[in-house]
Formats: sequence, C-alpha cells, structure tokens
Amino acid sequence: MNRYALVIALASIAAAGQVFADDITIDNTPFTSTATRAQVRSELQQFRAAGVNTLADDYQPLQQFRSTKTRAEVTAEFLRSRDAVAAFTGEDSGSFYLSQQKGRAVPAATLAGQPVNAQ
Repeated sequence: MNRYALVIALASIAAAGQVFADDITIDNTPFTSTATRAQVRSELQQFRAAGVNTLADDYQPLQQFRSTKTRAEVTAEFLRSRDAVAAFTGEDSGSFYLSQQKGRAVPAATLAGQPVNAQ
C-alpha cells in the first residue's frame, strides 16, 4: 500500500514540475484616438438626447419594430409549419419527417462506385 502512495506522490511531484504559470499580458501599445475630445463629448450628448440607453434594464429593442405582415398571415404561416416544427423537435430530430418528404428532398449525391451514366 505504501508503494502505491509513494508512486502517486512521485507522479504528482513530477506533474507539478510541468505546470507553467503565466501572468497577465500587459499591452504597452499606446492608444491613439482618431476623434477629438469635443467630438466624443458631442456623440455622448447626442446619445443621451436620443433617450435610448441600450444598457438599461428597461431597454426595449422592439419598441419601434413594425411588421410587414398582417396578423392573419403570421397565424397562417405558423399553422402551416406546426407539423415540421414538431417533427424537428422530436426524438429523432426530424429524420423520419425528412425521409417522408417526396419531391422536396435534395437529390442524393453521387457516391463512389456508381456508374457515370446511372439514372
């Protein structure tokens, strides 16, 4: 039993010798802005005047969104896609559904060993 403990201790010491720790990387490249301080302050004032704060908890990105479809069109599209969505989220991830689609499937690729003029 002591041999195993000794082997484990020696292996862990050997492995510890292979660990290379590193410190943080400090980038000493000086930053050169392309905008003046006045330009940056002007952009900040425009941002604040717009009244939109994308970092706020109550920010609503879809507040100004307007759909190009009517409610009836969206409902009909959803009803048409229900079977496909249920199939793709099923246990086989839609494999059976895809195998049953006649005429919609992409033609199979030519496999090695098939004759060139096979139909």
